[in-house]
Formats: sequence, C-alpha cells, structure tokens
Amino acid sequence: MNALRHVLSELVVERVGFGIFVLDRELNVVMWNRFMQDHSGRTAEQVIGKPIFANFPELPRVWLTRKVESVFQLGSFAFSSWEQRPYLFRFDHDRPITGGVDFMQQDCTFMPLTHEREVMAVCITISDVTHASMMQRGRDEAVAKLQEYADRDGLTGIANRRYFELRLADEFSRWQRHGGELSLLLFDLDYFKRINDEFGHLVGDTVLRVMAERVSQTVREQDVFGRFGGEEFALLLPCTGFADAMLLAEKVREAICATPIDVQGARVPVTASFGAAQARRDITSSYEALINETDAALYSAKRQGRNRSVGFA
Repeated sequence: MNALRHVLSELVVERVGFGIFVLDRELNVVMWNRFMQDHSGRTAEQVIGKPIFANFPELPRVWLTRKVESVFQLGSFAFSSWEQRPYLFRFDHDRPITGGVDFMQQDCTFMPLTHEREVMAVCITISDVTHASMMQRGRDEAVAKLQEYADRDGLTGIANRRYFELRLADEFSRWQRHGGELSLLLFDLDYFKRINDEFGHLVGDTVLRVMAERVSQTVREQDVFGRFGGEEFALLLPCTGFADAMLLAEKVREAICATPIDVQGARVPVTASFGAAQARRDITSSYEALINETDAALYSAKRQGRNRSVGFA
C-alpha cells in the first residue's frame, strides 16, 4: 500500500497542470516536475542538485532569495500574485499575441516542507494565470476607458465641469496645506449665439472643437483645461501667480482670435473674453469663492468691450 501511495503521489506531481519544484536551504533544486521541464526546456536531470540560478540566471535573485529565506525562517506559507510580479520564470504562453503579455503570467506559492518542526526545504508552485490576467487587464482597461469618458466633455474632448471642479478642489486643498500659488481663468466666446444663429449649430459645434484644440496646444502640461458649459471654459493653473496667469490668458486669447475658423465654406471670426483670479489666503476661503472672483473678472471683461483679459481686483 505504501508503494502504491508513493507511485500515485509521483504520478500526481508529474501530471498536474502547474509547476512544482523544491529548493533546499542553499537554493539547490531538489525536485522538478514535468510542467517545469516542459515549459523551461530543462529536464530534471539537468537541474536537480544545482543552484536554481545556475540554469536560470535571469530569475530575480534578490527577491527569490528573500522569499525562500523568509519561509525557512518563519515556517509559514508565502504567496506572490501576478499583479505583484507578473512572472517568475520567462515561460511562453499559449494565448493570442494580441493579449499584450510577453510571457506566461504566474501566481507563485511558497510552502515549507518540515520534518520534526524543522523546515527542510521549500516547495514552490507555479500556476499559469495568463488567461485570468488578460481578462482582468481587459476589465481594468474598460473601466479606465469608461472613467475617461465620464471625465470628458463629449463635444470637445477636454475635461467636463464635474471633473474640472474635482481637480480644482484637489489643487485648492493642496494650496491650503502647502502654500505656493494657484490661479484660475474663466473665458467664453464672444457673441457665440450670433454664430449659431447665422451659421447653424453644426458650425457652432465645429467652432467649439477647433477653439478647444487651439487652447490645448497653447496651455502647459500641468494646466487643466475644461468646459464649464455652453461656450464657457476654464483653465486651472497650479503653481501660477497672478502676473503669469494674465500672460497666459493673453496668449490663449490671441491663439483663439488670431485666425478665423474655416468651416463649411465660411470663415468664422472668433474672439474670447477672459477673467483671472489668484487664490489669496487673506480673502479666498474656498475654491467656490475663487470661481466667483474669476467669474466677476470675466463679466468685467465683457462690460469693457469683450476680446480682452481682466483680472479680479
């Protein structure tokens, strides 16, 4: 009966659909099952009795040594997910090359093999989780894409008001904690209703898209550009003082009005009015107050004749 159990045990170890190998305290290979042989291209005879790194120098030496040593010292199981480390061995996988992974994705379990309460060796299992990882990545990418769509204005592709105000609230909190400078610009297109009335809403939509492209190419990478609604837009300017905010407002205004927009055989002139305000510790109590100050400056620009930039005073 013992002989039968031994034979059955060896069969199971050799036939299971995951890798099994055993390392001693010096990281010499003690056992190497069929899965490991088939995927590594090295037989048990080639690896048993030799340090694991002799045949696989590409393994993460420091990480694997620490992992195995911790099992010897603590006598407890350890685990590594593909999400923490995509793979231990660079095994080929049988999934489509469009899956976006170069090697088999692996979960690894480290199990102490004990005798009379002493850890004699560590058994490591390698599970092929390539399919599951690809499915998870696909779900994560889909969620990220949905989130991106939720944060973007459908017409212009820039940040929508909800996302813009979230970023503004975050930057305002950072400014309150750490100081520095923070400015905000609000602007809208002058007499935009006339464009819709004269040329139609499709032309108006094109004007908004082209304008958004011009502004996106003008602002800095750290700035946040968003649509507040209709023809009104906003620029969040982290680490930017009032003087620099006014300079940027003029730069953006000139980019918008420099060239008429050609659409459906018509040349549509476009100008914009800008309001600017800077967060100030003695006055600005909330990000909503900063919006109100910037909005007041924008309306002042309109009262002064439009197509200009005005700062809150």
